[in-house]
Amino acid sequence: MWKRIALTLLLVLSLSLSNPGVAAAAGFKSFVDTTDGYEFLYPNGWLQVKVADGPDVVFHDLIEVSENVSVVISPVPDDKTLPELGTPTEVGYKLGKAALAPPDSGRSAELVNAVEQESNGKIYYILEYLVKLPNQEQRHNVTSVAVSRGKLFTFNASIPERRWQRVRRMMENVVNSFSVY
Repeated sequence: MWKRIALTLLLVLSLSLSNPGVAAAAGFKSFVDTTDGYEFLYPNGWLQVKVADGPDVVFHDLIEVSENVSVVISPVPDDKTLPELGTPTEVGYKLGKAALAPPDSGRSAELVNAVEQESNGKIYYILEYLVKLPNQEQRHNVTSVAVSRGKLFTFNASIPERRWQRVRRMMENVVNSFSVY
């Protein structure tokens, strides 16, 4: 009997991680932007906020408001592909310096992991950073980068380091759910 219960739980868990519809029922909601051509899952209890002159979209936790995800869309020079922009590590260093810790910001960003993965014929770079803010607070950022239709899509999840271990798996699922078309 216990084997049957364990097998059922394992089956439900594997389906929830591989099927966004099931994942949405298991604590996630879906956001789809058909105009710009991207979608992702975000945790239940998070709210969309409007940011002037900033990211295309931002969601944050209702309780831990500094936990957030965002999408930034930028033009790609000469319609280059993601590999033509550089390896995951090269793109990760460029992105860290340009977006997470620009000069004179007082922030520093250490790239701690950079990998390439493919999904539905698109290449994504998954980048992980440890970011130190001027007030000495540390944050953990996990980013998915992709190129589609001459645009660079940067999906970023930012979490206070003190909460990272508690929400790591959830945020990795969120970042891995990001897709462009």
